[in-house]
Amino acid sequence: MPKKKDQDKIDELKKRMVELETLIRETKSRLPAHSTKPPVMMDLLDYEDEYDAVLKKLNTLKNK
Repeated sequence: MPKKKDQDKIDELKKRMVELETLIRETKSRLPAHSTKPPVMMDLLDYEDEYDAVLKKLNTLKNK
C-alpha cells in the first residue's frame, strides 16, 4: 500500500489527468476539419505530452 505522501501525489496526478482529458477534448473540438490553426494544434500537443508525462509518473508511484 502506498505511503500517505505517495497517495496524496497519486490523487493529485489523477486529478490533473482528468483536467487534461477535458482540455484535450475541448481543444480537439476547436480543431477545424481543414486548415488547422497552429496555435490550437500546439495546445493539443502540449496537453497530450503533459498527459503522457503525468501517466508515467502515476504508474511509477503505483509500482513502488
